[in-house]
Amino acid sequence: MDLAADFAFTPLPAVENAVQAPFPDVASPLGPLAGLVGKWTGKGFNIIWRPHTGATDHFLEVNVTSEQLEFSAISGSIPNRGLLQPDINMFGLTYLQQISDANLKAGLHIEPGLWAAVPKTSNPSVSPTVIRLAAIPHGTAVLLQGTASTAAAGPSIPDIGIKPFTIGHPDQTADFPEQTLNQQSKFRTAGAGLTGVTQAMVDNPNTALHAAIAGQHITSTITLHVSTTDNPVPGGGTANTAFLRGGPQGSNAVAASVTALFWLETLQGQPSPTQLQYSQTVLLNFNGLSWPHVTVGTLRKS
Repeated sequence: MDLAADFAFTPLPAVENAVQAPFPDVASPLGPLAGLVGKWTGKGFNIIWRPHTGATDHFLEVNVTSEQLEFSAISGSIPNRGLLQPDINMFGLTYLQQISDANLKAGLHIEPGLWAAVPKTSNPSVSPTVIRLAAIPHGTAVLLQGTASTAAAGPSIPDIGIKPFTIGHPDQTADFPEQTLNQQSKFRTAGAGLTGVTQAMVDNPNTALHAAIAGQHITSTITLHVSTTDNPVPGGGTANTAFLRGGPQGSNAVAASVTALFWLETLQGQPSPTQLQYSQTVLLNFNGLSWPHVTVGTLRKS
């Protein structure tokens, strides 16, 4: 993933009156993304409803995870040419994420991608934002856009659930026996794969994040909130392969949306962030339901 040593974005022609710091209160062109640069390692939790053929339409996969995530700054400014407003410059990072099942020593996920800081725009009228672009090996590409904020406190981590719901109607949820660990099921991870998994983690995967920082004194948190939907800001979307989109009878498993929260945390006595937490929810649509796929992690800078 290393770029050539002499590579640097050079807009041709140069962007006139370019903004060199998209977030005016942060000196670095990368804005709130600057603290991501470097290598991060740690552990987390992954839970996904997978489509299944046969006696049931689903299988609940549960993984305690180990992870490596590395960010590198892109040299130079990335030009975006405008028609309805003047050109803009963006500033970005490349990244590579690798996730494995910590119990079974099996690779689960690899994701190359980009983050970028985007200056305020006039058409559309949007304050400075951050974007994340990612390629998923299973056949999905995603673009998430959102906001960045800083607080002199620890992260505000919400409760989340994994109950499937009728597509387009999140209030119409469905319960399945696989959600309850003490109920036997052939359609859920079993045996050694469940080592370290609690019912609380299945009910609310973000409890793994709370447990990881219990007893810590976090003095500052940068929160990155991004989504493929138009919330919290316009922009973003997903694209799926033909296999995932399916045919006239429906989809195999369309990644309909992705929403993620990242928390860059500075611990007491440290001058900059050395801990990164995140919680991501992908909605997979198949057989009339939206099935949450939740991944969380707590990583520390190497």
